[in-house]
Amino acid sequence: MKRLVNKTKNKLRQVRHIRIRAKIEGSAVVPRLSVFRSLNSIKLQLIDDKKGITLCAVDGKEIKENKYKDLTTKVAKAYLAGKLLAEKAQAKKIAKIVFDRSGYRYHGRVKAVADGAREGGLKF
Repeated sequence: MKRLVNKTKNKLRQVRHIRIRAKIEGSAVVPRLSVFRSLNSIKLQLIDDKKGITLCAVDGKEIKENKYKDLTTKVAKAYLAGKLLAEKAQAKKIAKIVFDRSGYRYHGRVKAVADGAREGGLKF
């Protein structure tokens, strides 16, 4: 008799995240851009995995604007958060990063973060 396994969306995402993290690693020269997407906000961190420290971080709550060009509210905040993180990274002389989508699909807010970081001057 087969055992039923409760596979929620978040558990499947966590499995994907583990698989992705096995392949990528950040350093002080090329840190990892980690994305956490909650229901209402988005959190971004540049992480040096070798030392286990966060080099800089941005919370979506820091962004006060709700619109950017033709983007909707959450997507616009994600885009602007990516751009703000790029500015903070360049202040610390970080130009190249590794993008960690944390198991989320590269779509919507996650894609907007990447686009904002690229426009801010970070290289992936």
